[in-house]
Amino acid sequence: MRTLNIFRTQAFRIVFVYVMVFALSVSALLGFTYWNTERALDEQTDQIIGAEIAGLSEQYQRLGLRGLADVVMSRSANGGPGLYLLLDRAKQPIAGNLDGMPQNVSRRGVEIEFDYERRVEGNLQRRRARGRLFQLMGGFELLVAQDVHERYLTEQLFSTTLPWTVVMMLILGMVGGGLMSRNILRRLDLINRTAADIIAGDMSRRVPVTSAHDEFDALAESLNRMLDRIQRLMQGVREVTDSVAHDLRTPLTRLRNRLEDTLRHLDPSDAHAAEIEAMMRETDQIITTFNALLLIAEADSGVMRGAISRLDLAPVADDMAELYAPLAEENGVTLEIKPAGSTVIEGNRSLISQALANLIDNAIKYTPRGGHIAVSTAMTPLGAELTVADTGPGIPPEQRSHVLERFVRLETSRNSPGTGLGLALVAAVARLHGAELHLDDNAPGLKATIRFPRRAPRKAAQPEPALLAASV
Repeated sequence: MRTLNIFRTQAFRIVFVYVMVFALSVSALLGFTYWNTERALDEQTDQIIGAEIAGLSEQYQRLGLRGLADVVMSRSANGGPGLYLLLDRAKQPIAGNLDGMPQNVSRRGVEIEFDYERRVEGNLQRRRARGRLFQLMGGFELLVAQDVHERYLTEQLFSTTLPWTVVMMLILGMVGGGLMSRNILRRLDLINRTAADIIAGDMSRRVPVTSAHDEFDALAESLNRMLDRIQRLMQGVREVTDSVAHDLRTPLTRLRNRLEDTLRHLDPSDAHAAEIEAMMRETDQIITTFNALLLIAEADSGVMRGAISRLDLAPVADDMAELYAPLAEENGVTLEIKPAGSTVIEGNRSLISQALANLIDNAIKYTPRGGHIAVSTAMTPLGAELTVADTGPGIPPEQRSHVLERFVRLETSRNSPGTGLGLALVAAVARLHGAELHLDDNAPGLKATIRFPRRAPRKAAQPEPALLAASV
């Protein structure tokens, strides 16, 4: 059974989508919270700066430039977060705790952020500030700012941490999804293995039920009850089939034997001899059809009469070709066996021989005189192949799946003997062995290939006498 990839399971996809939605939601929430907090802090800083500017403007109007310089020097000496720089008309510093105009500070009347250098405990540090530059009467300029370096560091930390947080959430979510999927997949794998065994023919298999009593156990109990019901129905079908086989096939065989015995006692010139021969042919056809239907029904139900063993397809092909060589010669058709190496499979020799006999018989029946039939075996990367290729009329591509059904005969074969069960029986035998029947164009003609899997199928039933049907 093919092992499912954890990352392709529905459980993992659900967990992954949930983690993605959760990560995006958390990122959006944190981003909105940070943006709102940053905006509030900027507004608070701008209010402080605005109040400082209003007070200094009033001092300038009342005390003039000298008084303003004294106030700036007094406030600069406090060592707080306030930053001041008073410039003359030549852009030279007059007073303040900044050595000069910071770079990229030229716009007046709007709040801007800039970097500046400041000595902290004897060390020169590069820090972040937010302030406003405005012009005084007389051409002087005053820069008022607040140190926001701590907020700037927090912003940098948040912008660096948030992506990694999202990445870690996704990684942990994928790991958690993988663990959850693995647990769910383990339960589903038990169901799949049980289903594979049942498909292979072991109707006694049941889905294990644990002590968890969860939804998987409820599903397993429902499946087991369904399987019990199916097994009882199939047992009833098999009993009916066995009864039909005993009650109808045996009387038909006795009837055929009596007709044959009667024919032996008649004079060949007797008019009734021809009628009895016709009745014997009709009886043989009924028995053949009856046996084929039984075999197809058993194959479709997964019941194999006869044990499975290691089998080389090449000797089977040789035996069938030798058996049908006289018939092919009688119909003016060349029957060729293509040599091949070892093509060992696990299968039932009688059923495979019957399927090959049907393919060869059909090929001889529909190949015109002078035609060619090739029987070959081969081992390919996909498995062992058993092929019968003819140069007959072939089957149209749109009809190839239809002819595998029971009692289906194409218009071109209406006047030929047969019941339309030949390919249906071959397909049933192929399914019983876990193989596939492929009908392809032989250009001209039909190429029928039974491709057996490399993995041997399980035994499907207790060994019983093989039930073989004549070519149909």
